[in-house]
Amino acid sequence: MASSFSRILTTRRKIGLLSAVGGSVTAGFLLREHVGAGAPVRRSYPASAEYPDLRKHNNCMASHLTPAIYAKLVDKATPNGYTLDLAIQTGVDNPGHPFIKTVGMVAGDEESYEVFADLLDPVIKERHNGYNPNTMKHPTDLDSSKIHSGNFDPRYVLSSRVRTGRSIRGLSLPPACTRAERREVERVVVDALAGLKDDLAGKVISMEKGGNMKRVFERFCNGLKEKLGYILTCPSNLGTGLRAGVHVKLPLMSRKRGTGGVDTAAVGGTYDISNLDRLGLSEVQLVQTVIDGVNYLIECEKRLEKGQDIKVPPHPHKLFK
Repeated sequence: MASSFSRILTTRRKIGLLSAVGGSVTAGFLLREHVGAGAPVRRSYPASAEYPDLRKHNNCMASHLTPAIYAKLVDKATPNGYTLDLAIQTGVDNPGHPFIKTVGMVAGDEESYEVFADLLDPVIKERHNGYNPNTMKHPTDLDSSKIHSGNFDPRYVLSSRVRTGRSIRGLSLPPACTRAERREVERVVVDALAGLKDDLAGKVISMEKGGNMKRVFERFCNGLKEKLGYILTCPSNLGTGLRAGVHVKLPLMSRKRGTGGVDTAAVGGTYDISNLDRLGLSEVQLVQTVIDGVNYLIECEKRLEKGQDIKVPPHPHKLFK
């Protein structure tokens, strides 16, 4: 999902944008109050006949959707009419990446996370490193002064960016959005961009050439809730919805991720490095993880330039937690 807005708070009668900075227009805050389901779905066949064949699928939805859970949820709908079958269809149609386990389902509205919690909660727990929406509270921290070592060597880092995603409370998410709702989103977005001032004027992402990630994050924080953080369409983007990334030149390092994103080839030895986690860690923690990881990769590249060996620690991921 392209461009996004940070912290858009709305009601059905009045929509107000507090600030905007970066990503796909989609979210709100789910406080997990009780949500009444919509009218039950009418069907001609029993749930057992409708259950999808997921035997060759590699995604989180397929791992957690059992016949019992399907039968329990298949006749439920959110107040907007969004059903379980609509939520999982993307994961049914797309078995998954051969090397990356995808999520396999999407929310149609904020209430989806409540009505279909029996499936979404375990999917969220797997995707977000054991995060339990029922017992844990997502943290937030926009104090950019806590960031350290955030100015990369410009010989290696070509650009730095911090972006996020937000949705508009009271409007459906893209999979269930009506034409009228999309027009309302467009109206809110145009009004929001017109109201931005100074450094934020006309910007929906905090990005600049060079390696000053700390300054990029400062701008992001200036532009900008409980259990699941900000609500977005894909469960993978819950929490901060934040992605901090850099384009970094590492011609001597092995292929990992090209400038076009996941599973794309690098161009000129340039790679796109960004955080995988979103939920359970604060904005500061995520940005600092990227900074520490990129600095580590640059040091490895420098060692290779000198003909020196790279000694990878037994558990390198622990260096960036």
